[in-house]
Amino acid sequence: MVYGTKQVAPNRYREDIGRYFEDFEPGAIYEHRPGRTISEADNTWFTLLTMNTHPLHFDTEYAARSEFGRMVVSSPLTLAIVSGMSVSDVSQKAIANLGWTDIKLTAPVFVGDTIYAESEVMEKRESQSRPTQGIVTVATRGLKADGTLFMSYVRKILIPKRGHGVGDA
Repeated sequence: MVYGTKQVAPNRYREDIGRYFEDFEPGAIYEHRPGRTISEADNTWFTLLTMNTHPLHFDTEYAARSEFGRMVVSSPLTLAIVSGMSVSDVSQKAIANLGWTDIKLTAPVFVGDTIYAESEVMEKRESQSRPTQGIVTVATRGLKADGTLFMSYVRKILIPKRGHGVGDA
């Protein structure tokens, strides 16, 4: 069961989302929804929170004179949002993220852009040291509403096998 509920007592149900190791198949692509429209407040708050002092993210006059002609959304914010979008499909039941590689930023994102994400299962293998778990590798892409690829990365995740996740008892 990927999305749904499980019965935990008579006439009592609990939401159960995410995938177990067995649910992943190499080549499968998960389109993560809903999308997210980036607001100026999102960009400003994230820039302040992370102490990013580059004026391209918060100074409209500076940004207007840049090659982009306007403020660019901070790329760590778009990475965080794309990653968050993938949780319910890819890592809701994860034990741990094992690594992120090949992060590529291929196009700028601007305030007002709506972004989406999708993840493709590249491979999966049983853990050699943890018999009740497996390692899943996904390639995740961030796409603007017009289809422009603005980000991609590869992530390895430790996922429990069915019956061995937190809360499976």
